[in-house]
Amino acid sequence: MDHTKADAAATAKGINLSGRSFLKLLDFTPAEIEYLIDLAAELKAMKHAHQPHDWLHGKNVVLLFEKTSTRTRCSFEVGAMDLGMGVTYLDPKSSQMGKKESIEDTARVLGRMYDGIEYRGFAQAIVEEIAEKSGVPVWNGLTTEFHPTQMLADMLTVREHFGHLKGLKLTFMGDAGNNVGDSLMVVCAKLGVDFCACGPASLMPTPELVETCRAVAAETGSTITLTEDLNEGLAGADVVYTDIWLSMGEPAELWAQRIELLSPYQVNAAAMAKAADDAVFMHCLPSFHDLNTSTAVEVHEKFGLSEMEVTDEVFEGPSSVVFDEAENRMHSIKAVMYATLRDE
Repeated sequence: MDHTKADAAATAKGINLSGRSFLKLLDFTPAEIEYLIDLAAELKAMKHAHQPHDWLHGKNVVLLFEKTSTRTRCSFEVGAMDLGMGVTYLDPKSSQMGKKESIEDTARVLGRMYDGIEYRGFAQAIVEEIAEKSGVPVWNGLTTEFHPTQMLADMLTVREHFGHLKGLKLTFMGDAGNNVGDSLMVVCAKLGVDFCACGPASLMPTPELVETCRAVAAETGSTITLTEDLNEGLAGADVVYTDIWLSMGEPAELWAQRIELLSPYQVNAAAMAKAADDAVFMHCLPSFHDLNTSTAVEVHEKFGLSEMEVTDEVFEGPSSVVFDEAENRMHSIKAVMYATLRDE
């Protein structure tokens, strides 16, 4: 049964994601990604209108978190409950996966108990193995290589602001070879958005992924650009995006090196002035834009920085849509769960 306009449109196009896993966006066609964004937008409208949509009542999902999170956990929990499902959360200390029990065995056990499994952790190979062995839809909440649920939220946010996606330019500033930078390059290529990675040459996406994305972009009419030059990177940018300079799980010893490499790519007022007049600023969060976190204080005491990847002026300024992104994580994650668990 089609519950939304997005469902009806997808059915008419022969799109059906029921039973599929959501591991990386390279696995999905542009039309399938657009369906998930459309669906997220409808579910958001229903949430704001207080319209019940507990269409998956009786189903249960489990959330495996080897890396902790605020937005991802809350998005999956609230989204699942809105859809009428039961939720089990397992943090790094609440499961024997990879310790006393193999990933394969854990996946086969959980697949017999739950209708869907979320994994947030380390290597992409882990979430791929869980999907292969569990027999139920598996969702990637973040791996070292990719962060696909964040991308749906980001593209929904951009579309809400500009009214469209195709033909826009998104510039990622900084460590473009991390999971967010890589995933942004993929989703932009899929949806016809020009992508620019602006940062040090040593922190760019792998040549293999760049080649793959350029082939996709050639089909959708977009471009992939890698540059160390701020003027080239930011010229005409509709979206300026950045992430923290040291990703979760990377050693603190890298701070000095990253600060030296990435300080020129801080998103500040001067950087935003190089972008399009109506450009928006985006960040997947958390962000070190002030000294209100213990990590930021530690870095400040050691290196003297009070702001890192973005200044507080930009983060709190009128061009910032970071909290729209944060809310949209829930709606896009809910769309993924519903689309992959709904009855055919």
